[in-house]
Amino acid sequence: MVRDDWPERGELVICTVRELENFGVFVTLEEYDDKEGLIHIAQVSSGWVKHLRDHVREGQKIVCKVLYVDDRRGHIDLSLKAVKDGQKRQRIKEWKNEKKAKKWLNLALVAPTSKIKMSKEELEAIEITLLDAYGSLYDAFEEVVQVGKGALLELGINEEHADAIHEIACANVKPPSVQINGYVELKCPLPDGVEIIKEALMKAEEVIKTKPSGTTNGTSVECFYIGTPRYKIRVKAPNYKEAESVLSDAANTAIEVIKRNEGSGKFYRNLS
Repeated sequence: MVRDDWPERGELVICTVRELENFGVFVTLEEYDDKEGLIHIAQVSSGWVKHLRDHVREGQKIVCKVLYVDDRRGHIDLSLKAVKDGQKRQRIKEWKNEKKAKKWLNLALVAPTSKIKMSKEELEAIEITLLDAYGSLYDAFEEVVQVGKGALLELGINEEHADAIHEIACANVKPPSVQINGYVELKCPLPDGVEIIKEALMKAEEVIKTKPSGTTNGTSVECFYIGTPRYKIRVKAPNYKEAESVLSDAANTAIEVIKRNEGSGKFYRNLS
């Protein structure tokens, strides 16, 4: 959604270079209804600027920091040199993600291929609801993938619309994930001890099947041989809390299988 308000001082904004003058660069602010801003030549680069075209060009997308806003005069002062490379990459990523999320919302609710037929006003109402709840459409889509359509129903979005948004979200959003490792030491003195250890590791990998349905989306467990009697357990999950819980359950499952077969087992969160 294009915003009709004004940016705040210190905010990082996405701009399109419109015109180069001797004294600076005129840009339009992509997320603020194409409001115009000025980057004075002294705010283009930390070094001496001989030619503005050595630094920016017409039509280029850039990230600027807001220095001053006078909404009565319609004046916005911006700085290009005040934005660090890491901030630029992160802000561009957020902007692109938001554009994708807006496209997904349209595909779900108003595109010719959508089963839903709603007015522009109804679409904007849902968009505002999601922005108010999550701050960004992309964050809303991520939440829907992790939690399910219930997150939308709680916001008062009807089930038909929630189903359509959930379907599009699952098809396009890869859940954020973390990866952690743990280690188990497994020993079994029985003649078929090797097979029992294989079974124990297989049970560890299947531990997520014992979790309630819908609680392990994006979670996986893998076991690796690293040298008898030690084995690595790798867990991928949406967050560290879930990853640690699943890792603990997987390790305990493997150790229990071994102990039931006259063996012994230990869990190590890290190897020294």
